[in-house]
Amino acid sequence: MSNNIGAIRGMKDYLPEEIASWNRIEMAVQKVLKSYGYSEIRLPIIEQTLLFTRAIDKKTDIIEKEMYTFFDRKGNSLTLRPEGTAGCVRAGIEHGLLYNQEQRFWYIGPMFRYERPQQGRYRQFHQIGVEVFGQKGPDVDAELILLTARWWNILGINEHVRLEINSIGSLEERVQYRKALVTFLMRNEAYLDDDSRRRIHTNPMRILDSKNPKIQILLNDAPMLTTDYLEHDSRIHFFKLCQLLDLAGIPYTINPRLVRGLTYYNRTVFEWITTDLGAQGTICGGGRYDSLVEYLGSYPTPAIGCAMGLERLVSLVKIANPSCISLPRVDAYLIAVGDNVEGIALKLAERLRNTFPALRLMTNHGGGSFKNQLSRADKYGARIALVVEEKRISEQQVMLKDLTTGNQEVLNQSDIAIRLASIFNQRHD
Repeated sequence: MSNNIGAIRGMKDYLPEEIASWNRIEMAVQKVLKSYGYSEIRLPIIEQTLLFTRAIDKKTDIIEKEMYTFFDRKGNSLTLRPEGTAGCVRAGIEHGLLYNQEQRFWYIGPMFRYERPQQGRYRQFHQIGVEVFGQKGPDVDAELILLTARWWNILGINEHVRLEINSIGSLEERVQYRKALVTFLMRNEAYLDDDSRRRIHTNPMRILDSKNPKIQILLNDAPMLTTDYLEHDSRIHFFKLCQLLDLAGIPYTINPRLVRGLTYYNRTVFEWITTDLGAQGTICGGGRYDSLVEYLGSYPTPAIGCAMGLERLVSLVKIANPSCISLPRVDAYLIAVGDNVEGIALKLAERLRNTFPALRLMTNHGGGSFKNQLSRADKYGARIALVVEEKRISEQQVMLKDLTTGNQEVLNQSDIAIRLASIFNQRHD
């Protein structure tokens, strides 16, 4: 047994009982995306390393420590994608989807980062990403935030998340702010922890996001980008965003320390945060990145997007609204009692699936007593048991038993789909 091969550290198996919860959440999220006019795009999980080193600042932890990079047989440097935005932009440029066009994309799939595994954080994790291209006004920023707020309402967790927003201005405005921030940090270097000292000359704005309480107290006296360094256009953009959120009734907090470590981000940034998951509190984060398309070799194109970690979302839904995911595995369980009835049962099951595609129907296999088969139906959470009995075959009748009430009735096989549709309040074909 000591020679068994286990999963790679930080990469998790997702078992059938978990996947049922994931599917319900993903379907709810995707339904909202479609209602806002977004189209799905499917992207490779492996890209040229150059895509990420060009799109993501080389001085970030993602590039320096977290990417899974390797060489193929021809010596090309390839990387498992650490995030989805760069690949989405690459695909849009490559297929001529972005220049002078408006696009709204969403994607779902695994991402990879070599970081310390902990609760809610894995080396292979899953995200749903949303990207909008070709719109530069604060109205699309507001709509994207409204879309995410609708996710929380549908999943029943809106009371467990809160919205923080900020503006990080333009690259030019941040250059001026960075000088002032570095001056402040150097003056207080003795009070910084090792991680913050390391970031002073590489990515000082990420210090604003430090989780060290002592650093946060020190930063109370630091210069503020939002209030001190934004110029007219950035201020107006942020003011209008706040106005739109107010009109839509979306509560928010302006957090001047909410930043992004990547240079292509500008103006609007936002995060949805929860206190129910410990230190891993960010459920969804997004922002505007009007420079990235040009960074990757195409024409300047305004863009905004967000990404949501599915592992954290599923964990939060289980805590805050477990009824959302407590779905039985099947609706109905087909039982065969007697000799030579298995074929009749299989034929009936296929007919029901043809006429009632939404029905989750499981057929008993391997025989067993009526009592044992009923126990299996209960194990899978079935509400209805359909019983094919040898004595009723000639009349083409089936007994329908409601396992929640104990009531039972005998129906003609031709009437079963209609009866099931009425029970589950669903359409059958």
